[in-house]
Amino acid sequence: MSTEAVIHPTYGNWRRPRRAGLGPLGLVGTFVVFGGLVATLLASLISLYAAIVVLVPVVLFLIPLTVRTQDGRNVYQLITLRIGWWRRKAKGAHLYVSGPLSARPGGRFRPPGLLNKVTATEGRDAYDRPFGILHHPARDLYTIVLGCDPDGGSLIDPDQVDVWVALWGEWLARLAHEPGLKGASVIVETAPDPGTRLANEVLPRIHADAPPAARAVMEEVVENYPNASSEMHTYVTLTYGTAAGQKRKKEDVMTDLAIRIPGLLSGLVAAGGGAAYPLSAERIAEVVRVAYDPAVGADVLNARAQDGGTGLEWDDAGPAAAVETVSNYQHDSGVSRTWLLTLAPRGTVRSSVLRGMLESVPGTRRKRVALIYRPIDPATSARIVEADRRSAQFMATSGKGMVQARAASEVRAAEQTANEEASGAGLVEFSLMLTVTVDNLEELADASVTVRNLTAASRVSMRPADRMQAAAFSCTLPAGILPWEQTLVPHELQEAL
Repeated sequence: MSTEAVIHPTYGNWRRPRRAGLGPLGLVGTFVVFGGLVATLLASLISLYAAIVVLVPVVLFLIPLTVRTQDGRNVYQLITLRIGWWRRKAKGAHLYVSGPLSARPGGRFRPPGLLNKVTATEGRDAYDRPFGILHHPARDLYTIVLGCDPDGGSLIDPDQVDVWVALWGEWLARLAHEPGLKGASVIVETAPDPGTRLANEVLPRIHADAPPAARAVMEEVVENYPNASSEMHTYVTLTYGTAAGQKRKKEDVMTDLAIRIPGLLSGLVAAGGGAAYPLSAERIAEVVRVAYDPAVGADVLNARAQDGGTGLEWDDAGPAAAVETVSNYQHDSGVSRTWLLTLAPRGTVRSSVLRGMLESVPGTRRKRVALIYRPIDPATSARIVEADRRSAQFMATSGKGMVQARAASEVRAAEQTANEEASGAGLVEFSLMLTVTVDNLEELADASVTVRNLTAASRVSMRPADRMQAAAFSCTLPAGILPWEQTLVPHELQEAL
């Protein structure tokens, strides 16, 4: 009898974008260094006192740029974050009240914060299926939401998993060629199963003349089975924008997106997405409504099963009240905390690296894991990989000992990335956010410990989104909020810092 070893494929080679500039200073700090040196030399021609007057402010400006936290933020970024929080709190922007008793016109329950100005419309794709479109007027962005039921990884051969991963990478690479695409996200939402769907399927089918023992068994199954099960939903959001200075009618945008949806869905199905379909405006509103008020989740499922829908509109998908604090976000029947990715798993990983984070967690009302992608166009990708390749080669030849060994590993990774990009692979920036919702503040501490255990098992480093919990909560909803599109400072300038 002979046995054959099963080889499980591994994945990796993601790299944090390398900042241009000297060490931790960044591009802006490097320009300040050289500009300050030139100004100091010119001032020294006048007098030593003038040179000191010029040099001291330059040094004081550069010191905060050199001090960075574990996640790469410098002192200026930390100060800006705190100033923004103090300003919002002084204006009362951390509080939100809606509905008939609020001062808002119409008396409806519009979503708060970044979603307050968003409007929802509905169109029909090439197969006459309804799909919702969320319009973000501040940036003139349009978002569509696709739902899918992934096949899962249980009892699947490693070769099949490897094929799915390759096709998923191909689908992400195609996003760089999508005209006008600004970003995409994959949201996996889990929650304890309320048993509504099971009860609606089983109880009406119990015959009136059924034996008492059989009836008791079926009723016990309906009552106890949901305690050990959970519901899981997967959403894919795609956010499109228009060219600078170009104005397009909403009807033209709907027609354009309706043509693209079938091709996008076929790619998801091939990558192991299972049954894929576009979400209607009503379904999107239901998902957002349940996220803000988890207590109505069972009622929404019951309405879908019995009536085929809820009739909920986007203007009524928000909470009645919400309060943002430094470390959490309180909304209707839930309290949420969101974490941000600071460091992806180092080295190689297997396809199941995030399985623990994606599965339902006991003791939580709802949990959402959002993978946010920013596709990079092919021309920019070529420049980035070549710049990283040159930087890695320079670091490998300028160090000694262990530093040189680590730099040699960086060279191999950069060379592999450059070769893959040259052969047609795409380059995508990604991040990860995790939101946990519980019933009250007392349960939030236990949920935080659970999240730390999950992130440690998945080999990712995350930190709480303190002082921006409301915005981070919105980013994990299937509503197309892209963090880099919501900042006052362009992301190009932030990368230079």
